[in-house]
Amino acid sequence: MGTTLNSGNTAWMIVATALVMMMTPAGLALFYGGMSRYKNLLNTFAMTFVAYCLASLIWVMWGYTIAFGTDIGGIIGGFDNFFLNNITVDSLNGSIPAYVFIMFQMTFACITVALVLGSIVDRMKFSSWIIFTILWVTLIYCPLAHWVWGGGWLSKMGALDFAGGTVVHINAGIAGLILSFFVGKRIGYGKEVMFPSSVSLTALGAALLWFGWFGFNAGSQLAADGVSASAFLVTNTAASAGAIAWMLAEWNHSKKPTVLGIASGVVAGLVAITPGAGYVNMPASIIIGILAGICGFYSVAVIKRKIGYDDSLDAFGVHGVCGTLGAILTGIFANPAITKTASGLLYGNPKQLIIQIVSILATIAFTGVGTIIIILVTKTVTGGLRVEKDAEVEGLDSAIHGERAFEIEN
Repeated sequence: MGTTLNSGNTAWMIVATALVMMMTPAGLALFYGGMSRYKNLLNTFAMTFVAYCLASLIWVMWGYTIAFGTDIGGIIGGFDNFFLNNITVDSLNGSIPAYVFIMFQMTFACITVALVLGSIVDRMKFSSWIIFTILWVTLIYCPLAHWVWGGGWLSKMGALDFAGGTVVHINAGIAGLILSFFVGKRIGYGKEVMFPSSVSLTALGAALLWFGWFGFNAGSQLAADGVSASAFLVTNTAASAGAIAWMLAEWNHSKKPTVLGIASGVVAGLVAITPGAGYVNMPASIIIGILAGICGFYSVAVIKRKIGYDDSLDAFGVHGVCGTLGAILTGIFANPAITKTASGLLYGNPKQLIIQIVSILATIAFTGVGTIIIILVTKTVTGGLRVEKDAEVEGLDSAIHGERAFEIEN
């Protein structure tokens, strides 16, 4: 990218930012809301919306400077851009306005913390979710974003994460898994069937996520060029392959190809292609999508049930597992013909795979330990993470918000 404003790149990045913004309060809210039980649908919407709003405010006040401020020891950004200080309408990030770059990166922070929600719907206190969101975005997401994208130590080591395999998906998946253990299982989990409120809403949410993901991945090139076009192509290809693979795996396992399974396969494919979207070619994206669909299904349908943890909407099974898979496969399939500076194991650079594994382990360790500390602080501040038993049985839409998503006739 150049050092003068490029109107074409700017126009594309404004559109890409709007696409990614839509993914949280529209796509993810519908995707998660439809999978939650009918009595908790509005609570799921509310928690998604408040996560987006809080992360947006944190980002422009202090989050951006922690992630992208002047590097301090490879660990964190300095506070030179606190409250966006020293940034004006004339400031550029490459060939686009700095404000556009800030907004684009903000949408990533918003959706990452919202993804965590999938592990604990139906049972977490609204006040605890608010405190957790503020602390987690500040202390986990922003430093990790600096490590990978802001000039931190993982970036200097050469870790490849084009659009968020480690920063977004592994990060959110690990945090969600840990939070689900601390909150505990839903009442009746494993003993009663917990039907989704609306598979139709989930399917619509998956479609909106798919649509918005083009901004997520192709936009991460920060330019309207060939690499962006390639990322656009492989994103759609991996999502399609993931959907078919999940469908076939489920069909073979349970003898029914469900709409929920197809929608989940789309997301699994999207997650897995995210870290390598700007580095891998189309044939590799098919392999990545197929493996994501298969691994995603078995992590949710088999492994989760055998272990017995209650990750309500499978944030770990889809985002944690498929994000890890995608990060590893990026180290294998990164093609120097796509981005001249990146090559993986298949192109004569086995070191890249080692670097990818280090970045995965570092993310798991940092997120895991940091999330536990934040959970303990949140419990102290709010007097516990979980709603009262009566509220959980009644449903959080009514008990917390005094509203109902559906009118149910007696």
